[in-house]
Amino acid sequence: MELGILSAPAAEYVRLGVVYFHLIACCVAIGLVLTSDIAMVKQLLKGDVSGHHDDAHMESLQKTVSLALVALWITGIGIIGIDYAGKGMEYFLNPKLQAKIGIVVLLTFNGFLLHSAVLPALKKAGSLLKLSFNLRMLALFSGALSGVSWFYAAMLGVGRPLAWKYSLVELLAAYPVLIVGGFGAMVLLTAWAKNKDAEGRMEQRTWDSRNAALAGW
Repeated sequence: MELGILSAPAAEYVRLGVVYFHLIACCVAIGLVLTSDIAMVKQLLKGDVSGHHDDAHMESLQKTVSLALVALWITGIGIIGIDYAGKGMEYFLNPKLQAKIGIVVLLTFNGFLLHSAVLPALKKAGSLLKLSFNLRMLALFSGALSGVSWFYAAMLGVGRPLAWKYSLVELLAAYPVLIVGGFGAMVLLTAWAKNKDAEGRMEQRTWDSRNAALAGW
C-alpha cells in the first residue's frame, strides 16, 4: 500500500528530517534527565540532605523535558504516518514499534505524575529526604521509571536489528528488571544518606554540648 507522494524519493528526505528532530528531542531530554540524576546522587553521597533545590532550575528542567516529550510525540507520529503510508497496517505489527509506543505512553503518564505530585511536594519540602516516607518512595519510583524509560526508548529507537527479530515480551523483558533495580538502588542510597545525616546531627549536638560545658567552667 503506497500513497502517492509519500512513496517518492522525496519522502525519504522528509522522513530523514523528521527522524533528525526526533533524535534531537530525545537527546535533549536524556541529557537533562541524566545530569539531574547525577546531581541528586552526588548530593546524597556527600550527605548534603539539607540543601534546598533551586526552584528556578527545577521549573526550567520541568518545562524543557515537557517540551522535548511533546516534540517526541509530534515527530514520532510523523515518522509512523510516513512509514504507515508506505507499508500499510502491517507496519503496526512490528514488536519493536509496539514496545517503543508502550514505553512512551507510560513515560507520558509518569511525566504527569512527576509534574503534578512529585515536583510540587519536592519544592515544598526543599529536599528529597525531607519528604514523607510515602512521597519519597513515590518520587524514587517515578524517577527510576523516568530514567530507565528514556534510555530504553532510545535503545529501541536506534535498534534497527531488533525489528521483527524478537517478540514484544522478549524486547521488554529487561525493562521492569531495570526499573526495580534502579528503584532499589535509590532506596538504599537514600537510606544510607538519611543515616549519615542523623549521625552527623548527633555528632554536632555532642560537640555543641561539650563546647557549652567547657564554656561554663
